[in-house]
Amino acid sequence: MQATNTTVDPAEVAKFEAMAAEWWDPNGKFKPLHMLNPCRLDYITSQIAAEFNRDLSKPRPFEGLRLLDIGCGGGLLSEPMARLGADVIGADAAAGNLPVARVHAAQSGLKVDYRHCTAESLSEAGEQFDIVLNMEVIEHVADPLSYMTACQKLLKPGGLHLCSTINRNAKSFAMAIVGAEFVMRWLPKGTHEWNKFITPDELFGLIEQSGLAPVDRKGFVFNPLSWRWSISDRDLSVNYVTASIKR
Repeated sequence: MQATNTTVDPAEVAKFEAMAAEWWDPNGKFKPLHMLNPCRLDYITSQIAAEFNRDLSKPRPFEGLRLLDIGCGGGLLSEPMARLGADVIGADAAAGNLPVARVHAAQSGLKVDYRHCTAESLSEAGEQFDIVLNMEVIEHVADPLSYMTACQKLLKPGGLHLCSTINRNAKSFAMAIVGAEFVMRWLPKGTHEWNKFITPDELFGLIEQSGLAPVDRKGFVFNPLSWRWSISDRDLSVNYVTASIKR
């Protein structure tokens, strides 16, 4: 399913297709996402539970909620959301990611509807969701505002949009590019382009221009001593996440 108008950047898609086979290798090219994933999931689940009044102590607390994981990759977020009971569609513009995601979901006994499509094509098809996960995608698209507007259209009234990305400053250049790509070699060189990073104020502006109402933002902070990520109320200097709703 392809859209007439798309914000997909073919060069960015090619980068991730080249790494597709390594999605579920915790020590492979997606090691940074595997390390970050518990922190991301803590934020995502707490925001969904608060917005939809769900009890996370129950076995399938997100039962009845329709969720889109846009830019799903190999399914690192789609699978936990399905395990929590959500009806999950995982969408990705990189076709090479989807066989990996489908095989792993089947091996895990999980039902996820993986589709080779874009936010724009889903919007044009009239798809609607309670929740849109838009995690580490917006810094890879050609037109962030058009992309964000497509995500807004995919939400039902009262729906929740969760979006994470990387701040644009000297610290993010040092850590997300020099550190991750050149020093630690966690990611292939050229995975990120610093000029595509988005500051928190810029992202809040894009969210508001798209028709969503921002309600929260937090930082994801890496501690090199404990070798762990944590959520910060104040430190949005590198990785950060936002929550917004469709009034």
